[in-house]
Amino acid sequence: MKKIFVIFSLLIGFSSLGQKVKHVVLVSIDGFRPDFYTEKHWATPNLKYMADNGVVAKGVKTIFPSVTYPSHTTLSTGVLPNKHGVYYNTNVELNTSKAQWVYHSSQVKSSTIWQWAKEKGLVTASVSWPITLDNAYIDYNLPEIWDFKNPSDRIKATLDNATPKGLFEEVLDKAVGKVSSDEFNLSSLSMDENLGRSAAYILKTYKPNLLTLHLPNTDGAQHSYGREHYEVQRAVAGADKIVGNLLDAIQKAGLEDDTVIIVTGDHGFVTTDFALSPNIWLKENGLFDKAYFFSSGGSTLLHLYDYNDTKIVTKVKEVLDKLPHKYKEGFEIISEQQIQLRGADPRVKLALSGKLGYSFTNNSTGEVLTSSKGGKHGYYPSFQEIYTGFVAYGKPVKKGLVINTLNLEDIPVIIGKMLNLSLPDVDGVALPITIEK
Repeated sequence: MKKIFVIFSLLIGFSSLGQKVKHVVLVSIDGFRPDFYTEKHWATPNLKYMADNGVVAKGVKTIFPSVTYPSHTTLSTGVLPNKHGVYYNTNVELNTSKAQWVYHSSQVKSSTIWQWAKEKGLVTASVSWPITLDNAYIDYNLPEIWDFKNPSDRIKATLDNATPKGLFEEVLDKAVGKVSSDEFNLSSLSMDENLGRSAAYILKTYKPNLLTLHLPNTDGAQHSYGREHYEVQRAVAGADKIVGNLLDAIQKAGLEDDTVIIVTGDHGFVTTDFALSPNIWLKENGLFDKAYFFSSGGSTLLHLYDYNDTKIVTKVKEVLDKLPHKYKEGFEIISEQQIQLRGADPRVKLALSGKLGYSFTNNSTGEVLTSSKGGKHGYYPSFQEIYTGFVAYGKPVKKGLVINTLNLEDIPVIIGKMLNLSLPDVDGVALPITIEK
C-alpha cells in the first residue's frame, strides 16, 4: 500500500491549476541510471533541472534478463515478457552470428501505449523505438531498423520503413540535413543528436499527444568502458542536451501548459572484470547435448533441447553445487520462482546472474574464467546498479516528489492514466487520476 500511496500522490494528469495532460513525451536513454541526475559529476543540467522541479525515482526495477528490447517492450505495454512475448533481443541461438533480432511489431503479443492512444483518437509518434516496424498505431514513425546485409546503414532502412512514406525525407530536409551512414548509426554520438533533432521536429510540426524516443549511444559507451569513463560522460552529456532540445521544442510548440516529459531507460550497468563460460561445465559433465546456457551478458539462462526433460535441470544444479569456490563466488543461481516473478521466458527453470564484476559468454571451449573489460547489463534486477531511472517534469506534475522505487511496467500505466486512456489488463500499477485542489 505504501508504494500505491506514493505514486498516487504524483497527482499526475493535473496540476494545481487543474490542467489536463494532453501531451506526453517519453524519452528512453539506453542504460539510463539514477546517478545521472543525482550526482554532481555528471554534466546533466537539463535532467537535474527536471529532477529539482518535477518527480524522480531513486530507482526503477527492470525485467529479467535486463536487456534492451524486452525492456522497451515492457515500457510500451505495461506487461512483463511472459505476456508480451519478447524475452531477449534476438532469438535463442548459441552462435550469436546467426541470431535474428526481434524487430517487427507483429512479434509483440500485447497491446501498446500507441494503440491505447489511437483508440482514444489521439495522435502518436515515435523515433527509434525498438520493435515498432510497421506499427499501425503510430502516425509518425521512424522505427529502429537497419539494413540486415549492411548493419551500419540505417538511413536507407529508415527511408524505406518510415510512416508515413516521405516522413524521413522531410525530417532530413527540415531538421537533420544531409548525413552519412556513420552519423546515423551506433558508431558516433551524432546518432543520438540526429534522433533528437528528428523527434523535436515531429513534436513541433505535428504536436503528437504521445511521442516516444529511444536514444542508444549511452548504452554503447558503457558497454565499451563500464560505468565511469569520460566517453560515458560525453554520451550522457549528449543525451542531456537532447532532453534540453525537447524542452525547448515543447515551449516553441506552445505546449508547455499541458505536456509532461518523462525520461527513463531500460536498465542500468555493471562494470565487468571477468567472464564465465558455464557451457564448458555442461560439456565436461556430458550434459551439453541436453541443455545449454544462453548468455544475456550479465546473466545466462538454461535452455533444454527437450523442455519436458526436467531431470536435466536437477543434474545441472548438481554440477553447479560441486563447482570450486573460485567460480561460485562469481554468480548467484536464479530460481524458477525468481524467473517467474519478473515474467521471464516461461520455458526457463534455472538461470545464473553475475555478481558485481562478472558476466557470461556462450563459449563451450577454452577457459571457464576469462578477462572481460567494459560493462554489461542483463543481470537479475535485485540491486541498485542494474536499476534504471525516472524523471517526470511539466506544469501538470507535482513538484518535489521523490519515489523510492518503481517497476518498469508501471511507467506506461502512469502515462495511460495521464492521458486518460482505456487500459487493458496490465502488470503495472494502475492508479486513479486525481486533481490537486
